[in-house]
Amino acid sequence: MDLEHAKKVGIEAAYNGAKILQEHFGHISRIGQKGAFDLVTEADTASEKKIIQTIRKAFPDHAILAEESGVNHGNAEYRWIIDPLDGTTNYAHQLPLFSIAIALAVHDEMALGLVLNPMDGELFSAIAGKGALLNDSSIRVSSTTSVHNSLLVTGFSYDFSEIIEPVMKRFSVCQNTSQGVRRLGSAALDICYVACGRFDGFWEQNLKPWDKAAAAVIAAEAGAVVTDFANQPFVIDQKEILVTNGKIHKEMLSLLELKN
Repeated sequence: MDLEHAKKVGIEAAYNGAKILQEHFGHISRIGQKGAFDLVTEADTASEKKIIQTIRKAFPDHAILAEESGVNHGNAEYRWIIDPLDGTTNYAHQLPLFSIAIALAVHDEMALGLVLNPMDGELFSAIAGKGALLNDSSIRVSSTTSVHNSLLVTGFSYDFSEIIEPVMKRFSVCQNTSQGVRRLGSAALDICYVACGRFDGFWEQNLKPWDKAAAAVIAAEAGAVVTDFANQPFVIDQKEILVTNGKIHKEMLSLLELKN
């Protein structure tokens, strides 16, 4: 498959979705709830519809997994994984920290990742084996060698109340060991910010595949190490994800280990 062509289509889809998010920003008339804290707006669904239409026009037989519409069956050898609005709570409160994330898996291997912030125009992209870009510039992870000198970022899943004890234990340990921990509200952006060196490490529990698939490709191509909390290689269905610059990975694994 021509991944450069797929990238162009994915970028077109992301910008088409971004236009819808920009138009609705600050003008949301309906906010629904998929769970106690999991919001959905008409912007989510309209963005996803436009993204899927764009991809389907170019690749009508490809399979699609999208946050709002679920599985759209097709040729399972090629599967697009789409989050039309990562950071809906931020978006609903007019906080301009959210993103569109689009990934492509080929034969179940992550081949392409795209993450776009519609508000500041930053487009992170990567094709497996070809490095990572922020807009047109190459990016690499930071060179920080210890958690003590690191700035970290994390997030809490919508069901965090069900796992609050381990979440808060890990947060406390990392906050007390590092220069600080931020929580921005968009996992895809968090991971991309590790990829370009703004943060040194990211961890989170209970993310969905569409929250992390695209950004994980970008991070890996920027030199990041991406695993679960047990140091197992990344797969999109994992319940845990740890992304670091590599130099602090072993130390972060130790900090995330829950000790009695």
